[in-house]
Amino acid sequence: MNHTRRRFIGIAAAASALALAPIAARRAGAAIAPTTWQGTALGADAELRLYHPDKGEAQRLIAQSLQELRRLEGIFSLYRDDSALSVLNRQGFLDYPPADLLRLLSESRRYSELTAGMFDPTVQPLWQLYADHFSQTGASADGPPPDAVAHALSRVSYAEVLLDSKRIELLRPGMGITLNGIAQGYITDRITELLKRGGLDRALVDMGEIQGLDSRSAPQPWQVGIADPRDPGRMLATASIGNQALATSGGYGTAIDAAGQYTHLFDPRTGRARPPYLSVSVMAPCATTADALSTAFSHMPLAATQAVVHELGLRAWFALPDGRLVLQGQAA
Repeated sequence: MNHTRRRFIGIAAAASALALAPIAARRAGAAIAPTTWQGTALGADAELRLYHPDKGEAQRLIAQSLQELRRLEGIFSLYRDDSALSVLNRQGFLDYPPADLLRLLSESRRYSELTAGMFDPTVQPLWQLYADHFSQTGASADGPPPDAVAHALSRVSYAEVLLDSKRIELLRPGMGITLNGIAQGYITDRITELLKRGGLDRALVDMGEIQGLDSRSAPQPWQVGIADPRDPGRMLATASIGNQALATSGGYGTAIDAAGQYTHLFDPRTGRARPPYLSVSVMAPCATTADALSTAFSHMPLAATQAVVHELGLRAWFALPDGRLVLQGQAA
């Protein structure tokens, strides 16, 4: 089951990266048609739009970006048995870990602390419990029994991961890590940096999370739409992104059970898999931040998310079950 797809279907970009932009922006961008690539990143739909006057150079940068994507997938993917993360989960430790894995787990810990533990990459035992439960014939629609949830929760704790340049170790037996709530953002940021170093001054990077790059003297933002979880073809709101990132977390379209009641978004305090929001979108300076916080906010009360949004100068959109959209942040 692909449980990273939510990021792409939660953010619906226009058919053209400039289609919803002001007329002046469309005219400014018309001089250089984008060189594009579409594919997948960690199982989610992905896209690159590079605005470069030399198509050959743009294709070279795309090739470099894809090489970097595949390298990082070889570290973070849970779909590959030979990835560094899969080896860590299987052994319970990993000696001399890749620098990117150590860096991303260190960043994960920072977001865990920022959200009082609501972002926790060690929820993999909960995912496995729910997936195993609902794969059984005649599985109870109420989900796994409480004692099984409690047992899985005993193996969830971001603080019980040893991080050292020489060794990463899961300090409790049976622990497991998933980076599906942050890795797509991290990959988006790394590819954006690669394009900057390559001399590109305008691009739209979507590796499951969307990041804009426009270092020109008169940058023009893209408009992206925040989809209605009940009707993904309908936009609840649009937002402008220039040199910012936008990420969405939502359980719709990626339910664990056949009835669509349980999602892949777990509350690391209770083990619940039914968040109070239909979707959460976060705009931040980098995609790693947007990705991690859209995940964490999915089970946090609005008063708690407001504090983080204010502290970091973010914007966040919360789609409520009653159809309302709550906006927090600079433009709220």
